[in-house]
Amino acid sequence: MSDIPIVNASLTTRPEISQKPRAHDLGKESFGDCLNTMIAEVNTQQNEADRAIANVELGNTGSIHDAMIALEKANISFRTMLQVRNKVIEAYQEIMRMQV
Repeated sequence: MSDIPIVNASLTTRPEISQKPRAHDLGKESFGDCLNTMIAEVNTQQNEADRAIANVELGNTGSIHDAMIALEKANISFRTMLQVRNKVIEAYQEIMRMQV
């Protein structure tokens, strides 16, 4: 049988207890900031789709294929945003139903 080495307790240090790090200190954005960013991106995609459709209608640069792709991207991102909103509302309602 081999001997188990003894670790010198003075060599191991315990981490210092500090204040709880905030979300922005860790490089993460808050949930509200994330939602605001997502809404802004959806709005941008909607505006791009509108411009692409207007370019096709006016006969400017752009093809109907590009307009349809932009429109579908905007549609998918909007539907995703709606699903996130629905889940947030469901979670809020569930919390409100909890008894204290």
